[in-house]
Amino acid sequence: MLQMGLIVAFGGGVPVIKLGRIAGQYAKPRSGDMEKIGDVELPSYRGDNVNGAEFTPEARIPDPQRLIKGYNQSAATLNLIRGFSSGGYGGLSRVAAWNLDFMAKSKEGSHYMDIAHRVDEALSFMSACGIDVNSPSLNTTDFYTSHECLHLDYETCLTREDSTTGKHYDCSAHYLWCGERTRQLDHAHLEFLRGVGNPIGVKVSDKSNPEDLITMIKAFNPDNVPGRLTIIVRMGAQKLRQHFPKLLQAVKDAGLVVTWQSDPMHGNTETVQGYKTRRYENVRAEIEAFFDVHDQMGTVPGGIHLEMTGDNVTECIGGGSNVESTDLESRYHTHCDPRLNAEQALEIAFYVASRLRKRREAVRAAK
Repeated sequence: MLQMGLIVAFGGGVPVIKLGRIAGQYAKPRSGDMEKIGDVELPSYRGDNVNGAEFTPEARIPDPQRLIKGYNQSAATLNLIRGFSSGGYGGLSRVAAWNLDFMAKSKEGSHYMDIAHRVDEALSFMSACGIDVNSPSLNTTDFYTSHECLHLDYETCLTREDSTTGKHYDCSAHYLWCGERTRQLDHAHLEFLRGVGNPIGVKVSDKSNPEDLITMIKAFNPDNVPGRLTIIVRMGAQKLRQHFPKLLQAVKDAGLVVTWQSDPMHGNTETVQGYKTRRYENVRAEIEAFFDVHDQMGTVPGGIHLEMTGDNVTECIGGGSNVESTDLESRYHTHCDPRLNAEQALEIAFYVASRLRKRREAVRAAK
């Protein structure tokens, strides 16, 4: 994520907020209550906060002790993030050290190192001009945590009142979002989230209509506070081009302030040779559609929501790493959703940077 943030900020010329789905994403929404393999049917795996991923009757029994383990794991992860982000590792002088060993000979790894060398040259120039390159702003980075607000018993236990303002905050993460399955206006998840002061998000699909979206936005953000609410769009490329403009126009006409974010992962999931996977080309196509629609509507694309890992996995097909369907079984490590590997994720970052640069150049030309 440090690499991706650098690519987008340097190439796109915009500040980047790094928000990781990390330190708390241990509960999983499931489409069905039961999972069947062959003739055996067991309760679905609902995340490590609830039960185990192993397909055995014992592992699928809910265990409340897992909530304690999940909390301790989250706390340890947060401490590690604090150490890296504030201890110098996240500084601009270390950008070359962020490259992963297995990425060194890849096309994206080479492009990244080109940017790293240019950043080093810029720092040397700043130093020669008398600018203090050892200042905290150049040697630390901000990194925020997020996860889906799903397990309400867990979330409410970690909610605290700010004694100075009287507002309540869910301290399990900086940012929480409400999923497509739990965002109903009369359900508990919406009621909980609208009562906390955290910045929040809500996922919407092609099933959303403009009227319901406006009602939901007003429920989540009645004071229309900028930055309070992010709408995370997950539709698939073709459906996004068809349905997204109507949602954008309705929000624009209502004078509501939201941040628009693309989730190009969940609308592009399929099963190939028994493996749940996504095709890189479809993921990129949805991001392309997201930018295209914003360009047409004169609105602002605010972010990208990806499922990815720094590991060299083979869970998504395609991209520069040339993962084929026959490769899925070789390094398929996820317990739930398929993730982009490091090379595929950097490809996405370079594409996003190119679209942001194009938008910036269009604004300059219009002046």
